[in-house]
Amino acid sequence: MPLRLPGIGRLASLLVLAKLALHLAANALGSYGYFRDELYYLACSEHLDWGYVDHPPLSILLLRLSRLLLGDSLFALRLLPALAGAGLVWLTALLARQLGGGERAQWLAALAVLIAPICLGLHDFYSMNAFESLCWMGCALLLLRLVRGGAPRLWLWLGGLAGLGLENKHSLAFFAAATGLGLLLTPQRRLFSTRWCGLGGGLALLLALPNLLWQQAHHWPTLEFLTNAQAQKNYLLSPLEYLSAQMLYQHPLALPLWIGGALGLLLHPRLREGRCFGIALVALLAFFAAQRGKPYYLSPLFPLLLAAGALLAEHHLPRRWLRAYGMALVLGGIVVLPLALPLLPPPAFVTYAAALGMGEVKTERHEASALPQHLADRCGWPELAAQVAQVYRTLPPPEQAQASLYTQNYGEAGALDLFGRQYGLPPALCGHNNYWLWGTRGQSGEVLIAVGGHPEDYQPFYETVAQVAVHTDEYAMPYERDLPLFVCRGLRVPLAQVWPATKRYR
Repeated sequence: MPLRLPGIGRLASLLVLAKLALHLAANALGSYGYFRDELYYLACSEHLDWGYVDHPPLSILLLRLSRLLLGDSLFALRLLPALAGAGLVWLTALLARQLGGGERAQWLAALAVLIAPICLGLHDFYSMNAFESLCWMGCALLLLRLVRGGAPRLWLWLGGLAGLGLENKHSLAFFAAATGLGLLLTPQRRLFSTRWCGLGGGLALLLALPNLLWQQAHHWPTLEFLTNAQAQKNYLLSPLEYLSAQMLYQHPLALPLWIGGALGLLLHPRLREGRCFGIALVALLAFFAAQRGKPYYLSPLFPLLLAAGALLAEHHLPRRWLRAYGMALVLGGIVVLPLALPLLPPPAFVTYAAALGMGEVKTERHEASALPQHLADRCGWPELAAQVAQVYRTLPPPEQAQASLYTQNYGEAGALDLFGRQYGLPPALCGHNNYWLWGTRGQSGEVLIAVGGHPEDYQPFYETVAQVAVHTDEYAMPYERDLPLFVCRGLRVPLAQVWPATKRYR
């Protein structure tokens, strides 16, 4: 009997499995190592808490459980994101069905999500973003069922999922607010009148409360982080650049599908039950574009737009046209696959990207690299730890006993914490995001091996500062190439007094 997942057709079910197999194969055969944020997430999983400077706690808890069960290999680390990606394809097909689509709409919507470069990229490494769209679309599916006459008790399921989504990433609050506005502006506002709505909202707040209390206890670090990132790090896109990025993120060939879905949710009579989501799209697009946020902030909503577009395509286009369009999506997906997944070694990637003439969507204010950031930030980390270990071993034993490691950012610190264990290195110190909250980790800093920066950064605090090595990797991000390594001796001021000035939330 052919495989068929619950609620969707056979071809859509095969696409769910294809998504899972694609990511598992890419991470088994890929030519790259740990991504910068993965190193930081691994470090966070050693410090379980109700919150972190730049993310809520749920993804870190899941990572800790994954490490306990499966270990720290790249394959194990990326299994949950791959499963989340497969779950998103399944949810998209379910959304197409819930909107009224048949099997053709289901497989077309599932295929569009499968080939979307943003989804390929975000489900290829561990981060909270891998689970974000799953939470948004799960809430959308439950709300659609409520709109279509589902039992009011579904509000409890919706509130529970929304609460968990907030504990994964705070962005779900924007989706909830925009969707709530959409409900208020449509006849579905009647759904707010049931007591189950209040109970669901209360459950969501209860689940999100631990992180809110943590934020308050730590003086709202996430707000400080977001403000600093917007002012100092993020590349500010114009509205036209923001819209162009959406086309690239979702794949250029999928443009008619999601544009049709967006207009259909706003105007088409077959999609009037999803009108609240059309209004939510307008609200979110206006908000993110006005705030000049990163363009992928809107991406979690696109599976719903693709599902709506697939429904209209099924309704209005001949079957042979749908098959032809589906084949075009498959071929287009194959073309962009090496750009989104770590399939080609760096020299081959550079050649392939140049041949296609496709560049990276710029999201941060940094010099361009030969590789896009999602690949460049996987280069050079084990080598950095090995080089720091060489410097550490040159210290006399008494100095080794009181030596500390200091880095400029959480990627470098995470690399030293993960790969430095085999060399017996002490835990890394860093003022970047949650590393600053972890403090001096019981170290004196009498002797400091510093990664990056300039001599004048350390000279006010140490009697001697000597550069002893340089770490580089030609394919790493520009700010990770030609990193000087310093040995600092003769601490002038106790490290605990210096530490508050090292804070960098961004």
